[in-house]
Amino acid sequence: MAKHIFVTGGVSSSLGKGITASALGRLLKARGLRVVSQKLDPYLNVDPGTMNPFEHGEVFVTDDGAETDLDLGHYERFTDARLTADSNATTGSIYSAVIARERRGDYLGRTVQIIPHVTDEIKDRINRLAGDDVDVVITEVGGTVGDIEILPFLYAIRQFRNDVGRENVCYVHLTLVPYLGGSGEQKTKPTQHSVEELRSRGILPDVIVCRSAAPLSTGIKRKISLTCDVPLEGVVSAVDADNLYEVPLLLHAEGLDGYVCRTLSLETPEPDLAGWVRMVQRAADPSRSLSVGLIGKYVNLPDSYLSVVEALRHAGFAHEARVELHWVQAEEVSPLLADGLLGDLDALVIPGGFGERGIEGKIAAATYAREHGVPCLGLCLGLQVMVIDAARNLAGMVGANSREFDPATPFPVIDLMDDQRKVVDYGGTMRLGAHVAVLRPGSQVAGIYGDLVVAERHRHRFEVNPRFRHRLEAAGLVCSGTSPDERLVEYVELPGHPFWIGTQAHPEFKSRPDRAHPLFRELVAAGLQRAERRGSMPAPLVATEPPLAPPAAGAPRPAVELATSS
Repeated sequence: MAKHIFVTGGVSSSLGKGITASALGRLLKARGLRVVSQKLDPYLNVDPGTMNPFEHGEVFVTDDGAETDLDLGHYERFTDARLTADSNATTGSIYSAVIARERRGDYLGRTVQIIPHVTDEIKDRINRLAGDDVDVVITEVGGTVGDIEILPFLYAIRQFRNDVGRENVCYVHLTLVPYLGGSGEQKTKPTQHSVEELRSRGILPDVIVCRSAAPLSTGIKRKISLTCDVPLEGVVSAVDADNLYEVPLLLHAEGLDGYVCRTLSLETPEPDLAGWVRMVQRAADPSRSLSVGLIGKYVNLPDSYLSVVEALRHAGFAHEARVELHWVQAEEVSPLLADGLLGDLDALVIPGGFGERGIEGKIAAATYAREHGVPCLGLCLGLQVMVIDAARNLAGMVGANSREFDPATPFPVIDLMDDQRKVVDYGGTMRLGAHVAVLRPGSQVAGIYGDLVVAERHRHRFEVNPRFRHRLEAAGLVCSGTSPDERLVEYVELPGHPFWIGTQAHPEFKSRPDRAHPLFRELVAAGLQRAERRGSMPAPLVATEPPLAPPAAGAPRPAVELATSS
């Protein structure tokens, strides 16, 4: 029977439940256990696919095409797993399932209630992951204890321990231990109140993970142990880390994984963390650096591009290099070009997105990179703006555009496929999940992948219009990867350019800290070569920190926001 770990959070949101759950998953996997992870989200949306990136950050896509919470990206990156739609459930999806059953008459006329019907559905979602090939299921409950939205989830995971046996469940609670400068003390009251709230719902935590700026003293740990009725070894200090991939090592040093295994009666060897340690050491001591500009529409909330940022960091680890990331607002690219500031960057990434805002800036960035030999990687929408640039400036198609942005364009080089136009509900036309591409022998992407058949995850609606493909290729653009039936363009590149590659996919979703994705790895390699040719590191574009939240409506946006990813 699979063992279950439930991770809850208190005091404040954004304390790092996802990172804690992911780090614990990495430690248990390093002990030889088969681990699968799950996120239960309390919001009423059925999934985050329709949510504004400013609201929720990026949408992470699984191989089977599920649009999920960004924490699943953390789970995959830390545990090197490939999760499925079953690894993310929301209040909206759970209520939808319950109401659908009621409409079908599955409840035989009984009154449908939160307990037992909604809680039973939640428990069913948890049990779906507990197959014969799984040793441990780690389930993170989103939100904060005390929120009204998460009450059904708390009742469900409380019931779950009775259903499967107390020896098969471990509750991990993440809290905050703040430091008050006035008194010069770490304060435990927030943790005490958070645990009291959790206990009022019938859940007694087995482990309390305490986020803090500095390690907890033994005295503080004893106080939390005494007031919260948790063994001393179950009080774990989780200090702020310079690199999030250090977190498994910090938690292992605190004994978290060993204590959890003893709580669940799991007999395992000590974890093999040698490879992870080497990766963290490479990240901590880079021998060189480069600057990469991310040309985005949602740069005021960096979580909107979380997987792209992490994939760039992974590529930096592979080359023992520090990637200094410059956030460039797509709407402000033209002034930067006029001032020559984009030329101070060693590489560009043009990520995905939806909607017309900022498109001309993205096209201008692709044009600049093509004309000036700047390594550039286009992702999803990034490929599409590269194609638009090639159509306008290489193939002479004046006014070429995507029909998404200009329905009246004379050259819709990006368009819906004929069968997609017949579907009134645009949500039904999204191409989601893993799709196979066949690469052209001798192409740059084939050399990068080292294979002619690859599979990457997709999340888009519009495609390169096959009506214009011959004209684009005659102008010099190489469609270096297509769907197996050759109907859809998956990759484009430009011969003779150091690195000007676009993919219709989202390869960032499959990058790992100890195994960088080939496209990002080679982009960084090309950027390092450019940095070496330039002879010195460029000065930062601006000296201000990026805003922590989107500006108020009508407020001016900064042209470039600077952040550093190391």
